[in-house]
Amino acid sequence: MRVLLQRVSKAEVRVDGVVSGAIGRGLLIFLGVTESDTERDANYLFEKIKNVRLFAEGERHFEKSIVDSNGDILIVSQFTLYGSCEKGRRPDFGEAAPPEHARKLYEYFVAQCRSTGLTVATGIFGAMMEVDLINDGPVTFLIESKDLPPS
Repeated sequence: MRVLLQRVSKAEVRVDGVVSGAIGRGLLIFLGVTESDTERDANYLFEKIKNVRLFAEGERHFEKSIVDSNGDILIVSQFTLYGSCEKGRRPDFGEAAPPEHARKLYEYFVAQCRSTGLTVATGIFGAMMEVDLINDGPVTFLIESKDLPPS
């Protein structure tokens, strides 16, 4: 699994002009899934995101986690995170998981995030979405579960 994590002042996602999810200060998470990913990958990313210090406290810029800062989370499925533009002129999405598998892990990841008690909003899985955001910093990180130690 792969996430593109952005610290935001606010963000929202729309489908057909209708807002499906919106947050204030917090994290916008674009989530990509491969066919080999499991709940173990989702748990690893969830724990990493839940605990990584991306928010300021006073003069210290990276001192508090999303949980410590009581921020919001917006999760958007993003199969193009596993797109490749290495060959030819058309992106190849061969590494992206089939929709049924990706949806299952996406929903599992969303449930994990909701277990924190924080406000969690989402896009609509598989829909064409428009995302508006104000990146705070900007602060953006790419985190992958491929770095997960073997079980």
